[in-house]
Amino acid sequence: MEPSPKYLCIAGLVLLLAAIASHEANAAGECPRSTPDSEAMKLMPCASAAQDPNAAVSSSCCTQVQKLGQNPKCLCAVLLSNMAKAAGVKPEIAITIPKHCNLENRPIGYKCGAYTMP
Repeated sequence: MEPSPKYLCIAGLVLLLAAIASHEANAAGECPRSTPDSEAMKLMPCASAAQDPNAAVSSSCCTQVQKLGQNPKCLCAVLLSNMAKAAGVKPEIAITIPKHCNLENRPIGYKCGAYTMP
């Protein structure tokens, strides 16, 4: 028995509404114009510094962190994102990158999950 065209139309409409609601939820999230996973891709220059506390922090990393650091909620969400975890980022190390970049306007004391920005 094949599903009726009316059922398929209703199912399609429900899926479309769910997709729109999901997009709006992301747009109103921590990173206004993107998702934390998408923003994490911009921090690829920070990969080694986010895994090894003795690694040098590159200027391109600091540039990206400075941009994200203007929104501490977004920066925190990126550091704790699924993409960051999959890339091997260690949050306890990554949280120190703004300090290593000597960013004057870094969100000192900002709580990021179990971590606090130094």
